[in-house]
Amino acid sequence: MKNNTEIRVGGLGGQGVILCGMIIGKAASIYDGKHATLIQAFGPEARGSACSAQVTISDRIIGYPYVKNPDILVIMSPDAATQFVPQLKPDGLVLYESELIPNLPTLPRGARALGIPATRFAEELGRRLVLNIVMAGFFAGVTGLLSWSAVENAVRSSVPKGTEDLNLRALRKGHEFGQALVRQKSEAAA
Repeated sequence: MKNNTEIRVGGLGGQGVILCGMIIGKAASIYDGKHATLIQAFGPEARGSACSAQVTISDRIIGYPYVKNPDILVIMSPDAATQFVPQLKPDGLVLYESELIPNLPTLPRGARALGIPATRFAEELGRRLVLNIVMAGFFAGVTGLLSWSAVENAVRSSVPKGTEDLNLRALRKGHEFGQALVRQKSEAAA
């Protein structure tokens, strides 16, 4: 890993944006032995307004926790896509909820985007609210920045008691989809 990997998770209040960012940071810092920071931002109301989390992961101590130009975006709403995609670094990566965001803004030079129908997967698992956990799994499956055990432990220790099984199934669904998509893309490029 390079010195810092800057990540922004964006969406709407009520989608679990902050928890998704917290799980990524917790997996890195507590369970994978890396350094991580988390900054969170909410709109004027909690539910239904803009919300984002800024996560930095590093092998070294992080001197500045704010993310201005992320390497990776995890996007769950059209407004977040409009607001944050222009800030993505060239050659960056956008992971997005493909059914809620049918059209992404123009990506910076060399950037790529991978979508997942996270809300549909969450609904199929029985609870729309776990779309953020599906997205966390997708992030882990696509990027390879975090070990599976670290992400699994971060989810298990972050979700309400009694919901661990559902959340771990959501995590696995996103992770498996992400890994399959990466395999498919690499086979197509070969």
